[in-house]
Amino acid sequence: MDTESKGQQAAYDAGLERAIVLQLLRDDHERMWSRAQLASELSSELDADESESGQQALEDALRRLERDGVIGISEQQAWASSSARRLDELGLIAV
Repeated sequence: MDTESKGQQAAYDAGLERAIVLQLLRDDHERMWSRAQLASELSSELDADESESGQQALEDALRRLERDGVIGISEQQAWASSSARRLDELGLIAV
């Protein structure tokens, strides 16, 4: 039985999505990230003990962000969309 509430899952999903976008917008990395690099950088956001479910959570979050036009993904890479980069340049994305 799943003991995690929908509210807790939504908060986890939003936190993971924010972390993905912030990673993809970093200035100290090439624009394109391999999925392995992204997973490595986000390991603290993902459940280290449940690597398979953590990987699935990452894949689900990447697909949601792509569907909404925030990022682009290919089979092996991910990148911030031009729109997300422009919003970041305008200072509208902040931590």
